Amino acid sequence: MCARLDRGIPADQPVRFPVNVVLAGRRGNPADPKIGLPPLAVYNPIHYQELPELFMDFICSLTGKSPSTTGFGSEGALTKGPFNAVSPVVDLNNALVAAALTEYAGFTTAAGYVGPQYRVDHDISMLAPEVWCRVRVPERDPRFLIDNGFLERMTDFEWRGRTVEASRLGYRITALFAERFLGRIFETPDAVFPEEILRPEKQDMDAFAAGVEAIAAAQTRVAQNYFYDGSVEAACPPLRALLHIMARGEWEGKGIGDPRFRAMFTRESVLESDWYKQRLHAKQERDIALWSRHIAALEAFVSGPGSRQFDVRSLLGEARAQMARVSATAYLAELVGTIGADPFTDR
Repeated sequence: MCARLDRGIPADQPVRFPVNVVLAGRRGNPADPKIGLPPLAVYNPIHYQELPELFMDFICSLTGKSPSTTGFGSEGALTKGPFNAVSPVVDLNNALVAAALTEYAGFTTAAGYVGPQYRVDHDISMLAPEVWCRVRVPERDPRFLIDNGFLERMTDFEWRGRTVEASRLGYRITALFAERFLGRIFETPDAVFPEEILRPEKQDMDAFAAGVEAIAAAQTRVAQNYFYDGSVEAACPPLRALLHIMARGEWEGKGIGDPRFRAMFTRESVLESDWYKQRLHAKQERDIALWSRHIAALEAFVSGPGSRQFDVRSLLGEARAQMARVSATAYLAELVGTIGADPFTDR
């Protein structure tokens, strides 16, 4: 009823609750030298990453103790190679196209540990939805949060004579974010998210630097697998460029901060690209093949004795109508804005 009143929805119309945000989660852990576990508790409770940095994380699938501490393809829940029926690059292509077309805002939440000294288990992961549902939709815009000081950018820094690539962590929430949005739940939000949780490096700078280095090393190692098996050639251009940067540090002389590289991940760039149009043509070809199979199956069934029990002829008419629809040139226009289909075939 509150939602109905807030949105001004008449009593005779349904109140719909669309899913308009997805916050992926990750686990953190302190180092455990006994089993060779690297420190991974470098994220504060909520981070935002633009698509290049976000997909570096997604490609690597590195998270804390129990799922996968060594990255995709090695161990952990659903990150082992044998779990994948097709080449992983196909899933990555689909995910990247979807994220770019929907202008997905890559927010992630932490669990397990925030820094090596604060064990939070899944408490923060469960708290994040309570916080986020109190952040109004316009306030969830990353640009709004950045411009108003609710998110701070992570930058690379020098520590003990080496460069720590903290920029891969994207942006993280600030004390101002906690005061504004956590304050909608708690009277003293700074007691829930103190400075050491918002800035985990203040707990142990050596552990923080080692954790970022472990993440960067794992991302490099995982990206190299796409070169070893040759599937990098099946990656869509933005993904292929990102894999080059992850594995080799550059793509056609460009680094991850190059504006021309980052422009490849925008909705406008994807929609205007030839490779996206190829995905739409691939989708049309597969839909034509699908409806051809449906028609053939129905035609074979309609002549058999069992067809009398079903209205097969009307189904056949509908299938032929769908065949005409997906075969038309106008169908390509219908597909604009969808992920289409990946033209890659593992043959």
